[in-house]
Amino acid sequence: MSRRLARARRQVYEVLEHAQPGDVLSQRIHAVLVFFIVMSVGSVVLESVPSLADTYGVVFDIVEYTAMIVFTLEYGLRVWAAVEYPPFRHLPPWRARRAYVLTGGAIVDLLTVLPFYLGLVIPADFRGFIVFRLLRFLKLARYSPGLRSLFEAIHEERRALAACLVILMGLVIAAASVMHLVERHAQPDKFGTIPDAMWWAMITLTTVGYGDVVPVTALGKVVASMTAVMGLVMLALPVGIIATAFSEVIHRREFVVTWGMIARVPLFADLGAEEVAQIMRLLRSRAAEAGEIIVRRGEMGHAMYFIASGQVEIELPHGRHHVLGEGQFFGEIAVLKNTRRTATVRATVRSQLLVLDAADLRILMAQRPDLAGRIHDVARSRAAGKDTVVAPDYSKPPPGSENETG
Repeated sequence: MSRRLARARRQVYEVLEHAQPGDVLSQRIHAVLVFFIVMSVGSVVLESVPSLADTYGVVFDIVEYTAMIVFTLEYGLRVWAAVEYPPFRHLPPWRARRAYVLTGGAIVDLLTVLPFYLGLVIPADFRGFIVFRLLRFLKLARYSPGLRSLFEAIHEERRALAACLVILMGLVIAAASVMHLVERHAQPDKFGTIPDAMWWAMITLTTVGYGDVVPVTALGKVVASMTAVMGLVMLALPVGIIATAFSEVIHRREFVVTWGMIARVPLFADLGAEEVAQIMRLLRSRAAEAGEIIVRRGEMGHAMYFIASGQVEIELPHGRHHVLGEGQFFGEIAVLKNTRRTATVRATVRSQLLVLDAADLRILMAQRPDLAGRIHDVARSRAAGKDTVVAPDYSKPPPGSENETG
């Protein structure tokens, strides 16, 4: 029984965390969860309109209660499967679950359902906790790589952003103090004290400028002009920091994915880190859905493809079919001979491919004669009709390839 529970717990983890790329069940469940997140947040927003609340109150109630059932079940399953999370696998089950519930994602999940259950035990309308209900929007970060990257960028630059906040508060105090000295006699009700003047300073430095408090003296207008210019600088500082960090996170994610994909290709298995980094500049990644045609027969050969994950089927003339899996490559014959494709290649499952353009292939083959020899060997084997569906072993150079230059 314990083995069955452990197996079920592992499956729950893989489905909820999308641990298995291309898992259809996981994709569908994630789509359902995203649907309920959007529906529940939309319901909260629309329910604040009195006319809509009176007309569609029953619909809003159904959406709310259904979403609560789904989110509660999701939260419970995530806590139960926390033992399978890689950072917590070395911990006892109870400690793993305790560590998980203290993570940011688990706290957001809890806050999205907590108002509903508080309304059941506290004599108050749970709908009054509208801020906590709108926190459900943050659940989308789990399914959005872009939002995760943004949060990661903000977390990495938290010290720089905190420094910007300190500088902003210093400028607020300084601008408010100067404006208090300049305008206190002309407008004692607005600049009579430094705390009063701090409202004007904050609004000016943040470039909002409500216009409810403005200087009237000539010197006050000079101080206000200088404060407004400093506000532009203060606006640019955090924006530049976050934008730079966000760009670095995106590039780093692409680097990790591409490096991992290259490592799966046996042709590149014996390359060092520096050589892999050089090849990365030549390759680009592409995802192919199940059934998608990657290349068509009769097209000019403009690139060859490496299968990082997944599987493709090569449809040859006379009804012949070959299946290629992870680590193999295709499309090299047409590129090497500069001719049209002789076969159609279709993805049988969702696949991740590395694409090497014809010009870059020639550069790579010129730089690495050993790789050129291996590619030529496979191309000759396929042209002779001797290719098999089993991935060739590239861990050792094939006989005679040391002198093969292509």
